[in-house]
Amino acid sequence: MSRSESNPGGGAGANVRETAQQVKENIRDMGGQVRDAATEQYTNLRNQATEYFQEGRERAQEWEQSIETYVQEKPIQSILIAAGVGMLLGILWKRS
Repeated sequence: MSRSESNPGGGAGANVRETAQQVKENIRDMGGQVRDAATEQYTNLRNQATEYFQEGRERAQEWEQSIETYVQEKPIQSILIAAGVGMLLGILWKRS
C-alpha cells in the first residue's frame, strides 16, 4: 500500500500548506511593493516641498531687496508710508 493510499487526506494537507506558502509569499511581495510605492511618494513630496521652500525663500529675498532699494531711493516717502500703516493698524487694533 502506498503512502497516499494509506493517508487519503495527506494530499489535501500538502495542498493547503503549499497554498498557504504561496499566499505568504504574495503578501510579502505586496508589502514590499507598498513600501516601495510609499517611499517613492515620500521622496517626491519631500523634493516638492524643498522646491517650494526654495522658491518662497527666493521671493522673500527679492522682496527684501526691492524694499531696501525703495527705502534708499525714497527715504522720506518710506517713513511716511510706514507711519501711515502704523496709524492704520493702531486704529484697527483699538477698535477690536
